[in-house]
Amino acid sequence: MKSFGLALVLSLMVLSGAWAQTTESGVAPVETLAKQAIVVEGKTGTILYEKDADSSMPTSSMSKVLTMYLVFEAIKDGKLTLETPVRISEAAWKQTGSRTFVDLGEDVKVEDLIRGLIIQSGNDSAVALAEAVAGTESSFAVMMNDKAQKLGMIHSHFVNATGLPDPEHYSTARDLSILAQALMRDFPEYYHYYSETEFTYHGIRQGNRNPLLYRNMGVDGMKTGHTDAAGYGLIATALRGERRIVTVVNGLSSMQERADEPAKLIEWAYREYELITPVTAGEKVGEAPVWLGKRATVPVAPEKAITLSLLRSKQKSIKVDMTVYPEIEAPVTKGQVMGKAVVSADGIAPIEVSLIATEDDQRLGWFDALIAKIKRKLGKA
Repeated sequence: MKSFGLALVLSLMVLSGAWAQTTESGVAPVETLAKQAIVVEGKTGTILYEKDADSSMPTSSMSKVLTMYLVFEAIKDGKLTLETPVRISEAAWKQTGSRTFVDLGEDVKVEDLIRGLIIQSGNDSAVALAEAVAGTESSFAVMMNDKAQKLGMIHSHFVNATGLPDPEHYSTARDLSILAQALMRDFPEYYHYYSETEFTYHGIRQGNRNPLLYRNMGVDGMKTGHTDAAGYGLIATALRGERRIVTVVNGLSSMQERADEPAKLIEWAYREYELITPVTAGEKVGEAPVWLGKRATVPVAPEKAITLSLLRSKQKSIKVDMTVYPEIEAPVTKGQVMGKAVVSADGIAPIEVSLIATEDDQRLGWFDALIAKIKRKLGKA
C-alpha cells in the first residue's frame, strides 16, 4: 500500500474554564443515587455512564414510551389519524392511578388521548389507545413484546400498556434508552408532544410530570414513572445544539431526587464530553494514483463522516491515518473505493471508513495505453 503521508494528528482546543477535580482517566467523577442509570450520547450511541444498566427493574409509566411508539406507528401506517374518535371502554375508564378522566362510552380523538398519555400519564388514555390499535390491551401487549425485540430491547417484557405493577412486566435502563432513541429517530414529527407542559381535558388541567422541562437546561422530553416497587424513575432527553443526551434513571426515593439526579448526569455529560468530527464525508483529503487513466490521480474523500463522543481531556489524542491502495487501473468511477481512513483516540477502538473517488477517470485509448505500458516496461514511466 502507498500512503498519503496524511497521518493527521488533530490538535483540538480544549475549552478553558474552571474544571472539577478529575480521576486518572481524565473525567470528573460522577455518581447517582439511582439504583439503575445510563447516559447515552444520542448522535453516536456512546455510553457515557452506566450503573446496573442491565439489571431487571419495574418500569412503571416509562413503559408508556413503547405504547406511544406503537400508536405513532399505527398513525404512520394509516390505521389511525390524530382525529380518529376512540370509544372509551369500561376497561379504560376504570383504570386507577394517574388518569386523563375520560368518561365511559364517550368518543375521544386520538390526539387528545396522546396528550393525555404523554403529558398527564393517563392510564385510561393508555388503555384506550392500546384498544384502538390492537382491539384489547392483552393483544397490544403481544405487539409491545414483538416490537421490543425488534428494537433490540432483549431484556424487557411487557404485559400492559400502562406500566402498572406486574411481576412479568420489566425492562432495564439500557433497553429504555434504546427505546427512547428509537422513538425520536422514527417519529420526530410527533416528539413535540413530550415537551408540552400542560393539558386540560374535561376542565381538569394537569401539568407534565417531567420536572426537567421546567428547568432551563435543554430538556425536551420524555417520560416519568413511579410505583412503590419501582421507586421514582425518569427517561430524560436533552438537546443543546447538535448534541442529544439520553438519560434513564430509576429506583429513586423521591420526586426531588427524580428531578435532581438526572439533571446532574445531563450536566456532567455536557461538561465532560464533546462531539468531535475528525473525518467529514465528501471532503477532499488527497489524491489516489491511477494506472492507464487520462489523469494520473483522482481526488478522494471519506465515504462517511466519523463523529466521536470524546472526553474533552482526550481530544489531543485523536489521530487520523489515511492510506490509499496501490495504483488502481482505469477506468475509475465516482464513488469507487480507493483507500481507507482510520481514526483512533485514547479510550476508543479504532474506527475505519472507506476513501472513495470523488470524480471519474476514463481509460486511455488503446494506443496511448500501449505507449504507457511500453514506457513502464522500459523503466521510463
